Amino acid sequence: MISYILNKITYALLTLFGVVTVIFFLFNVLPGDPAQMMLGQNEGSDQLAIVKQKYGFDKPISTQYFYYLNDLSPISFHSKNESDYTFLKTGKYSAVPLFSIGNTTTVLKFPYLRESFTKQGKKVTQVLGETLPNTFVLAVSAIIIAMFIGIILGIVSALYKDQWLDKTIQIFSTFGMSIPSFFSAILFAWFFGFVLHKYTHLEMTGSLFELDDFGESNHLKLKNLILPAIVLGIRPLAVVIQLMRNSLLEVFNQDYIRTARAKGLSEYQIIRRHALKNALNPVVTAISGWFASMLAGAVFVEYIFGWNGLGKEIVNALNTLDLPVIMGSVLIIALLFIIINIFVDIIYVWLDPKVKLQ
Repeated sequence: MISYILNKITYALLTLFGVVTVIFFLFNVLPGDPAQMMLGQNEGSDQLAIVKQKYGFDKPISTQYFYYLNDLSPISFHSKNESDYTFLKTGKYSAVPLFSIGNTTTVLKFPYLRESFTKQGKKVTQVLGETLPNTFVLAVSAIIIAMFIGIILGIVSALYKDQWLDKTIQIFSTFGMSIPSFFSAILFAWFFGFVLHKYTHLEMTGSLFELDDFGESNHLKLKNLILPAIVLGIRPLAVVIQLMRNSLLEVFNQDYIRTARAKGLSEYQIIRRHALKNALNPVVTAISGWFASMLAGAVFVEYIFGWNGLGKEIVNALNTLDLPVIMGSVLIIALLFIIINIFVDIIYVWLDPKVKLQ
């Protein structure tokens, strides 16, 4: 198991290196001057030169790429010359010096995602720290709804195969997979947040924490989570229903299920003791992929409902060409995909002992 996990981590690091490389060159070959984006069109050449030197924009693209890798790497190299970009400025990193060779100091630090162009020098890690938890709460809530309801409806659909209840559930599942998230978000916000507001007491927009009327403190607003979580969970819910139904029907045809029935076990006992665990493999695959996708794909849902999460922040960063925030967000999403995939591979072994660690 330890060897398997180490191999997975090695592949994950190589994948992450590839993602970092693609992200850097993708956003640094875009037309436009990053320094000009930060300062606006009315700033003079002197200020542009200062900003370019500060952020290393005056260097060749290959040197900028090294700077970016150096910023992201936990073990990085820094010049003792104050005029260099890699000079270890106070407050830029929380660094622990390891050793020095000549004019270069090697340090151990937390990865540095640089500073936002539009938020007055605010670090990207701070921006992500303020928005990612909200997206995580939304995604977890949506996936819990999808799993809980989807597994139950999938089991019911399999037990009543080809009957009216099964056909009704299949129609609902097909409809849920086909409707776009942005359309269902608009529809739910209008219907439950506006038309039925006096009955539901739900708002069309709102986030997990909101300022009070005096703008002094944040208050937890759990009711604002209901509509975006349901909307975000509709499509994975539909997928879970289909996968659970088909997987369970396949398991029902296995010999050990026939043996269990011959012993006189009830359908409930057969599902709980034998069928459910073996039928969950494809569901776990789908849920893992959907969970990672939710963190990246909640953009429309968050923007329509005014949910202050990572998706909404990415939209705002795209509108203002805030490249460090965009690059940092994409990098964090890629890292989450990698971590979730490793975690799911380990769960497979627990669900199905026949799966080999290879």
